[in-house]
Amino acid sequence: MTTLNSQFDMDLQEVITDKRSVGMWRLLRGYRWLYSGAILGVGIAAFARTGMYLLLGYFVDGVLVNDTAQFTSFQIALGFIGLALIMGLFAFASGALAGRTSEGIAKRVRDYMFDHIQHLTFTYHDQTKTGELVQRSTSDIDAIRRFYADQAIGIGRITTLFLVNFVVLLWLEWRLALVSVIVVPFTITLSIIFFGRVSKAYEKYQEQDAVLSNRLQENLTGVRVVKAFARQAYEIYKFETENWEKYLRGKRLLLMHSSYWPISDILTGFQMLLGFTVGALMAINGTITVGEYITYAGLLLWILWPIRNLGRLIVQMSSGLVSFDRVMTVIKEPREPLDIGDYLPEEAVEGAIDFENIAFAYDDAPDVGVLQDISFSVKPGQVVALLGSTGSGKTTLANLLPRFYEYTGGKIILDGVELKRYPRSFLRGQIGTVEQEPFLFSRTIRENITYGIDREVTQEEVESAAQAAAVHDSIINFPDGYNTLVGEKGVTLSGGQKQRVAIARTIIKNPRILILDDATSSVDLETEADIRQALDNLMENRTTFIIAHRIQTVMKADLIVVLDKGRIIQIGTHEDLLAQEGVYQRIHDIQTQIDAELEKEIASVEMAVK
Repeated sequence: MTTLNSQFDMDLQEVITDKRSVGMWRLLRGYRWLYSGAILGVGIAAFARTGMYLLLGYFVDGVLVNDTAQFTSFQIALGFIGLALIMGLFAFASGALAGRTSEGIAKRVRDYMFDHIQHLTFTYHDQTKTGELVQRSTSDIDAIRRFYADQAIGIGRITTLFLVNFVVLLWLEWRLALVSVIVVPFTITLSIIFFGRVSKAYEKYQEQDAVLSNRLQENLTGVRVVKAFARQAYEIYKFETENWEKYLRGKRLLLMHSSYWPISDILTGFQMLLGFTVGALMAINGTITVGEYITYAGLLLWILWPIRNLGRLIVQMSSGLVSFDRVMTVIKEPREPLDIGDYLPEEAVEGAIDFENIAFAYDDAPDVGVLQDISFSVKPGQVVALLGSTGSGKTTLANLLPRFYEYTGGKIILDGVELKRYPRSFLRGQIGTVEQEPFLFSRTIRENITYGIDREVTQEEVESAAQAAAVHDSIINFPDGYNTLVGEKGVTLSGGQKQRVAIARTIIKNPRILILDDATSSVDLETEADIRQALDNLMENRTTFIIAHRIQTVMKADLIVVLDKGRIIQIGTHEDLLAQEGVYQRIHDIQTQIDAELEKEIASVEMAVK
């Protein structure tokens, strides 16, 4: 496991346990004194409230009925004011401390969650939907925050109110106290039953909410494709289908909540009627005084109201506990060990690479060989082209070099040392990648070019990289130049400009090994020529792997590896492979024929125009 970032005051791996209550308690570390203060504030406020009802009973018996009070009405009024101030002050303090605790814990979990997701393996991200991770990082963490802010402190408030008021009732008249709590066991049992059912319903609701979030995120990401293919109606139908399912699950959850309240209200209503009736009869018979009856009536309300709301809180707590489980499911995932390795060169690598009988299979399909028996050698500074149809294993093979995935058989030797001995962080610092569809962040062009550089970068360096990538002239034509804010995914730039900014980003990184993943496949011929020039500048004196579908892209490579179904079927230079009967020769002939026909057609159009 990678070392925990020092900015975190707690490693949430320590929270993981099979018992949710234990995990929630561990999550309070660093805030336990604050939260204890919040609970203490609740207790003092409860005592003050009970004191007000006792003082009210004393006032009725001692001032209004018998005129035997030892204190004047003014003093009793001051007592009411003092108790009200104490109750309000400590209730406010309790809420403030609980709020500070809940917000602190939410920030702790949110920060850790984001950091943890950054360090999860590529395999995990391949298998997990983005919307699901967004849901767990936002909605579920907010449910945990509400648990500490309202629900857990609410349980403490209700328990304190019940115990304090029940003890006072026992002191006033023990028989009346016992009559007043007949329905309490039934209400608690009912709450526990609903708790189990609501937990399952809420988990299903959150799962569907994540599906809907993923659908929305996917649609917004691909909105240009949706519009280009006029698939708005289809996407709306898919969204409404998922939204309808969320509506049904939400309605089911709401009905569960709604069915609890009538039952609990009937039980507590019956208890209040019974308690007031028995209390009134006792007051009429002289067993208790009028003042004691008024005190009893107030205390009874603050026994039954907490118990009624206890059920509500128990039911609502299910959302916090379910969300805690959902967050912990992500945190349980092992981090990618970036810094583990027993060999760390002091200098940059040279780039000599040997693939020896490499095999690879994904964890979820270990019997399906994605790569099998891959063997070839690359000298420092050589250019290797990986050619093959979609799904042949080209990108997977390249992704083994920065250890995005671990090969399951054979060995990769880098500069005489097996690849697995190098720390991943070191390898990724030595390897630069230019993807087919480069990702640019919603930041300035300068920030995108310098992304990933852990040192101060001068403007001269940035411009030099941009010039080498043949994008400098385009950038300075923008009103803000290098400070131009790139829209989401670089929408303010053309496809060729985005590709060249990505190349500049790789140039300034100055890697020793390059991976070019079909970097010119999605641009026009004129732009492709500019990008090829930029790539030639980038590849100079660097070991380079070019992933491509077109022969024209790989003709100048020192070594061409043709893959099919995860195996090498041909290997050699362009001239060697062209002289052999096989896949390479067939692809070359087909693409040459297409290019010739295209040139003939263009020429005929030009002649017609003239």
